[in-house]
Amino acid sequence: MLGFLLRLLPFWVREPLLIAVGSVLGVRIMYLAVRDHDRVAAGLGVVFLVFTAIRVYAVIRALRARRNPSPTASADGAAVDAAAQPQAQPQPQAETGPRPGPDTPKKKEEEHNAWGQAFAAVAVFGALAAALWLAPRFTPSDDNTTRPASCSGGTHEELPKAYKDTPRPVTGEELCKALNRPELAKLLGTPEETATTASSSNNTAPLTDGKVAEPEAEVAFDTYTVNVSATYNKLSIDQYVKLMKFGDEKDIKTLTVLDRPAVLASDHTMRLEINLGSGGSGGPVEEGPLARTLSVALDRNDRGGYCEITVWSTSGALPNDSALLDIAEKVLPRIPERPVR
Repeated sequence: MLGFLLRLLPFWVREPLLIAVGSVLGVRIMYLAVRDHDRVAAGLGVVFLVFTAIRVYAVIRALRARRNPSPTASADGAAVDAAAQPQAQPQPQAETGPRPGPDTPKKKEEEHNAWGQAFAAVAVFGALAAALWLAPRFTPSDDNTTRPASCSGGTHEELPKAYKDTPRPVTGEELCKALNRPELAKLLGTPEETATTASSSNNTAPLTDGKVAEPEAEVAFDTYTVNVSATYNKLSIDQYVKLMKFGDEKDIKTLTVLDRPAVLASDHTMRLEINLGSGGSGGPVEEGPLARTLSVALDRNDRGGYCEITVWSTSGALPNDSALLDIAEKVLPRIPERPVR
């Protein structure tokens, strides 16, 4: 049906129309083929561009034939007309000037109309092509590409009293936004992965009767899980290192991060199995995979309080310590330093 309608159009309307549509579709398909590395789409784009090139060549030939008609054809046509018509008797010339052809204005008007229709068709289909080209940028995509998890922006719960008593505390949502960065997977050494979950909470430290604010955030990937927390107690990093030596922490290493005292240590996570069957009982708490933690003081003078960045994986593999340091350099500037008391 479409081909039949196209054949009904005049040459100077149909050909510019086919050129406009073919060039726009060809360029668009080639762009998508290059972006997606699709050879089939690239071949289809080449077909459209070759088709457009053929139509352009046909229009150029028609324009040249229209401007420079064949002299042989004109002479033969004049001879045939002269032989077909009887000899006219000479008439007295009443006028000295050439008689204007009555069809000349009509032919010019038809030519102008043809060119006007051609330009109008090209303009309309050019606008349609531009709309199709720009539509994906302004309309939501329907593809099933995995999107990285984002921090929850839901209703804000009332903060515990410990946050009101703490000067300039950071919230769990702020920690989540500071941690869930586009380059986080690259810092972990897995740039091809995207975050599967991102969560935060405004908790208080255990065994403190709800008096110490301890917000935290967690971002999980297929390989690693990263947890960041800020504990607003009076424990300094120097005191924390002494406590680690009495615990089960391994590979303890003191260092400085952004001019703040810090310590690296390893410890096992806890694994708790909950049975939701008929009995509803849970299994015993077991030792989970090894985790690597970087603890950094909340201020340069180490007046108390620290930020912890912990990384672990279900397989037990851990990234290099440089990954923890890189994450700390991105997250710590988003946490206000503890003011002087």
